[in-house]
Amino acid sequence: MERFTGKTVLVTGGNSGIGLAAAQAFAVEGARVIVTGRDAATLETARASLGANALAIQNETGSIASAQALARRLKDEGVTLDAIFINAGIAQFSPFSDVSEDLWDRTFDVNVKGPYFQLQALLPILNNGASIVLNGSINAHIGMPNSSVYAASKAALITFAKTLSSELLPRGIRVNVVSPGPVTTPLYGKLGLDAATLETTAAQIKTQVPLGRFGNVEEIAATVLHLASSESGFIVGTEIIADGGMSQL
Repeated sequence: MERFTGKTVLVTGGNSGIGLAAAQAFAVEGARVIVTGRDAATLETARASLGANALAIQNETGSIASAQALARRLKDEGVTLDAIFINAGIAQFSPFSDVSEDLWDRTFDVNVKGPYFQLQALLPILNNGASIVLNGSINAHIGMPNSSVYAASKAALITFAKTLSSELLPRGIRVNVVSPGPVTTPLYGKLGLDAATLETTAAQIKTQVPLGRFGNVEEIAATVLHLASSESGFIVGTEIIADGGMSQL
């Protein structure tokens, strides 16, 4: 299929994990893909895998100044966007009793403030009829211990899909959320847990997934492309949960 031929797509955090898988899937289906991320080396590797017209831009998610700089650069280069996948985010787990102000501020800066003001900055170059997909999480639904701050940040994105869709529908712009369950990505190595705790946590989580396994990034990317394409044109302000049945069965 070539659902995105002639279209330009931006993927934030597109240099690894779900973001990279989505960026590569968009490219396979004909899109010109722009990816952002913090690490120059992984960004260049990602860009090389996305075709001659791909663009990779270093960007600090959570910084309003960085969000505005990205929008200015794209505007100056004559870029207009047909789809945006807001994927960049962080996950740090901590018991409620140990949560620090720094953990709270960093999580909400990157996972909530960053997406909100990035979209605001990009509105002038977003084409009418475009699609926005936000990367949520089933943690917003299941009450997992030690995830209170992360879960709250992802719950905010789910509300954005509804409120921003209401405001942007006059331009035909839809906002939806894909909420993955446990997926094998580099993010799992950045939860703030030591190796032994991480291994134990992963094993415990797997027992809670009816399919008996973690998801893979390609499965989530397929849902992102569905929500970003015209085939989902009647889906607005909605969340699709892709979690192997973990929060459903």
